Amino acid sequence: MINLDQYLVERFIVYLDRAKGYSVNTQRAYQSDLNELVAYLTEHGIESTDQLEIEAIRDWLYSVSEAGAAKSTVARKSASVRAFTSWLERQGWLGSDPGLRLKTPKSSRTLPKVVSREVLSDVFGKLESAAETQSAEKLLDLLVVELLYATGMRVSELVGINLADIDYSRHLILVTGKGDKQRMVPFGQPAAVALERWIRHGRPKLQRETSDDALLLNSRGQRLGVRVAYGIVATILAQTPMGAAGPHALRHSAATHLLDGGADLRAVQELLGHSSLGTTQIYTHVSVERLKQGYQTAHPRA
Repeated sequence: MINLDQYLVERFIVYLDRAKGYSVNTQRAYQSDLNELVAYLTEHGIESTDQLEIEAIRDWLYSVSEAGAAKSTVARKSASVRAFTSWLERQGWLGSDPGLRLKTPKSSRTLPKVVSREVLSDVFGKLESAAETQSAEKLLDLLVVELLYATGMRVSELVGINLADIDYSRHLILVTGKGDKQRMVPFGQPAAVALERWIRHGRPKLQRETSDDALLLNSRGQRLGVRVAYGIVATILAQTPMGAAGPHALRHSAATHLLDGGADLRAVQELLGHSSLGTTQIYTHVSVERLKQGYQTAHPRA
């Protein structure tokens, strides 16, 4: 028997970090879910592991669902609990694992937002025009959008790039993804031009003595953060017909446009850093939907 409290959750998070190598964002999600569970259990008089039963966990998940949480949120919390109870059993603090009897609700998968080629062409035209001023801010805007779309990388991967990670001669960038897994991603000539202009004219204006090896810097000469990078993309896309969207829309667009152009599904999987091919296959559905919409609009007998 051991107390069910936030300290126990913290010990589990340390395990996820050291033994599993989970990303900081994943660790935070687990910690938030499990702290919420512990608070619920404490409120209902369950304060030690020997009192933890499947019914209490189901009651908590039901309360989460009744509060309006999406199926995907409930599914994520269920996964957090299963990982936690499995760890508790392996530590000898549970006689049996109640998480094995916990079913995950099926979440309805929605197709990701994709920015059309026409909209992106207009976006890049405006960004390139603004970058002609050699303003560090405008050069940064252009490079952020270029790299996200050219490589399909996550925004967290983008801000983690160091100068030493770039192979200029082969147009490749070493990125570090989820679980500290590294992969090489290619980029095209437009991104190479934006990169060269940033390195030559933009970054030196922001660099300070305290600046590290980060490729992208903010106005204080520090590594660009995820929130700022997100804000750059969101502000730009909000001015398009697509409306509000974040950096992931560029990742979705890169994958969809590659498949539309005939790229191999496994090659796209490698580019995006997906561990499962099933995750990448969502983009084939996007391509099919776009094909159907085009057919219904253009074919005389649709």
